Amino acid sequence: MRWCAAAVLMIALVGCSGGGEVPVPAPDTPAALPAPGTQVLSSDKAQALQNAINQIVEFPDSPSGARGATAAVVTDHWTWSGAVGTDSQGRPLRADTSMAVASITKTFIAAEVMLLAGKGKLNLELPLSRYVPHRLTANDATVRQFLSMTAAVPDYQPSGFARLDEASAAAPEKHWTLAQSLDFVGGHLGEPGQAYVYSNPGYVLLGMLIEKLTGLPLAAALRRDLATPAGLRHAAFQDGEKPQPPVAVDSDKACGPPDGYLPCRAFASLSAAPGGLAADAPTIARWGYQLYGGRVIPADLVDQMTTSEGEYGLGTMLFTQQFGLGEAFGHRGDMPDHTSLLIVVPAKRVAIALLLTNGGRSIDPRMADLTNALAPLLG
Repeated sequence: MRWCAAAVLMIALVGCSGGGEVPVPAPDTPAALPAPGTQVLSSDKAQALQNAINQIVEFPDSPSGARGATAAVVTDHWTWSGAVGTDSQGRPLRADTSMAVASITKTFIAAEVMLLAGKGKLNLELPLSRYVPHRLTANDATVRQFLSMTAAVPDYQPSGFARLDEASAAAPEKHWTLAQSLDFVGGHLGEPGQAYVYSNPGYVLLGMLIEKLTGLPLAAALRRDLATPAGLRHAAFQDGEKPQPPVAVDSDKACGPPDGYLPCRAFASLSAAPGGLAADAPTIARWGYQLYGGRVIPADLVDQMTTSEGEYGLGTMLFTQQFGLGEAFGHRGDMPDHTSLLIVVPAKRVAIALLLTNGGRSIDPRMADLTNALAPLLG
């Protein structure tokens, strides 16, 4: 991750302490972005962004369409958010409607692990088994390999997902621990460090690592160390926290009637570490700006998260130039009723979140529509 700090940021950091030399970062030291802007984008400029998301509901059954969408943009000067369409129950969406953002949760898990490493609480190069003994850590893959999904831990297989659905349907109100969610993992461990293999169970194990080292439930640790410092007021780490209204109601058949969680408490707790976060688009955009802007964990740690020879760093997807604004970082998320995408372009000092009220959608083209409309506004 590479960007230049504004002179005004350095002045703000030094303040009026009086005299002395202004400290200058080492040439290779990443610097944090300025604080996110607070001014709301003027309505005449905002219309182009609203038009971009309005297209999503024109053909809701198309691969990249949806019944509803919310979006938000955060820059160093201004913010914007918008909504269109409805949730699965036909209720109109608001820009602050919470949805399940699924694997965007992994950015929080990775950031917390990196923060703990930066504080000397763990060593990224040691096997995770040193901290979390488990059959799925028995191949001695390192903490860093778990973060980068090169630990050779199998993902849930279709049969495992089916059993997860059955467990949710049998007791939608049940709370499952992180360790219990791993009972649904089949397959065999491979040789770590060989290849990237997407693994939700790997992030469950990292969630267990966080609980062990902090002595807190996962939701409490993420709230204390990340959400509160980042100023996130409308994020819920399920099922330790319940989504704040308004909430886009799910229609997941495995969950029965809505219970305030997304899609229900059982499913939310089973996916807590790899995908349990519920939030609105402005919150996700702000989180992306604060995280990848080096404002919530040290920028040198963020640099490690966003450095990779492939398309996945540490809890971070690397989007290179595919959205037209420059080198971008973030994550996709997919739940049965919601599809989400967060991208951050540090060089442009901008973070963008897009949430759809249908699962399994091709969201990248819709994000490209939004970034095309956004580009002229960034200067």
